[in-house]
Amino acid sequence: MGSFLSFFLISSRTLALVLISVTGETLESNFLHHKKEKLTHFRVYWHDIVTGQDPSSVSIMNPPKKYTGATGFGLMRMIDNPLTLTPKLSSKMVGRAQGFYAGTSKEEIGLLMAMNFAILDGKYNGSTITVLGRNSVFDKVREMPVIGGSGLFRFARGYVQASTHEFNLKTGNAIVEYNCYLLHY
Repeated sequence: MGSFLSFFLISSRTLALVLISVTGETLESNFLHHKKEKLTHFRVYWHDIVTGQDPSSVSIMNPPKKYTGATGFGLMRMIDNPLTLTPKLSSKMVGRAQGFYAGTSKEEIGLLMAMNFAILDGKYNGSTITVLGRNSVFDKVREMPVIGGSGLFRFARGYVQASTHEFNLKTGNAIVEYNCYLLHY
């Protein structure tokens, strides 16, 4: 009985190693070695609309009442923001930024951004990129990492540079230019 159990365990381990190595080699060959990596750049305008009848950004969590800071620490907003080709909201919409941002700094206005850019038009239609990072909103240019993607941006990595095009202090609405730089297959 002991020798059968030893034989079974050794056979199972050997089979598992063979399957892992074959599967791993197939994945690597199919997805990484036969396709050349590309660098793609595109620009979109992100419209954060917090006022009006149809806002694209809504508050889902406010800071605790006892917190009186002016940085928005503790605030969280869910977004479904239009992405357009030009700063005008009426220009061609090419996608949506979907996710959330949250105030994460007690010292300055700094946000954690977690969002997908879902491309809905053009040659990248149906593809997404995922942006996750810190946004110091009063810096002229903010850089955040792209940590993945889908569709034509599968295995994407890279970064975005965000520059505020317009911010309305009265309404809180903002238009931000995003330059996206992606490496993908």
